[in-house]
Amino acid sequence: MEQAGDFVDESETLSAVLEELDAGHWDRATKFKQWTINDIIVHLHFWNRAADLSLSDPDRFAEKLEQIPEIGVDSGLRAYENADIRERGPDLLAAWRALYRDMGRRWALLDPKTRVKWAGPDMSVRTSMTARQMETWAHGQAIFDLLGTQRVEHDRIRNIVVLGVNAFGWSFKVHGRDVPDTMPFVSLTAPSGALWTYGEADQDNRISGSAVEFAQVVTQTRNIADTALEVHGPVATLWMAEAQCFAGPPETPPAPGTRVSA
Repeated sequence: MEQAGDFVDESETLSAVLEELDAGHWDRATKFKQWTINDIIVHLHFWNRAADLSLSDPDRFAEKLEQIPEIGVDSGLRAYENADIRERGPDLLAAWRALYRDMGRRWALLDPKTRVKWAGPDMSVRTSMTARQMETWAHGQAIFDLLGTQRVEHDRIRNIVVLGVNAFGWSFKVHGRDVPDTMPFVSLTAPSGALWTYGEADQDNRISGSAVEFAQVVTQTRNIADTALEVHGPVATLWMAEAQCFAGPPETPPAPGTRVSA
């Protein structure tokens, strides 16, 4: 399953910038709701463990899910995660890295269509791996921004782009809006220079530009105003203003200028 390798590679990219951090850096607050680097890696490690448990012991996963506070970045979830995972700094890095590497080896051998339970509807293990990659990439953005480091992007970001495209309807539903009949045409340039297109080309609503910037918008790591994406039409404009490719309650994208890289 290719997505398992993509998840590991995304995690390794983030891991590499954490290896050189002094101990004091781990408690520095990022621009993502003031979460520290420790908070972010705890969050990623917590949900990697949850995803792995959904595969190995579905019943135990269901029991643990009932103990977790309502999912939402401003709820008691962060305190719960930090209480559940005690490692910090380099010890946390080692624990997180050991698990994602082990998961990558095992999950790569699975039938991509195998179903697992999750906080929302059941999903395929391929989708579960894509979600883990997306979380790692999106939350990692806050760390790269804090450190003033430019991440080298790869075409594996296509998994996140597809997740964002597939969440077109969800982006409207989660905000209590009716889903438009037709998704805007999306034309994106990959890090490699390849062109990726989605939807029907012959329509007024369309989005074009960088695949990386599209992924930043649908994961809410950037406001659409802080990108060079070209957006035309009312449906496309509303989608990019509220896009959300992750589960949970509706979240508000960052205000313009607040998540721009250092």
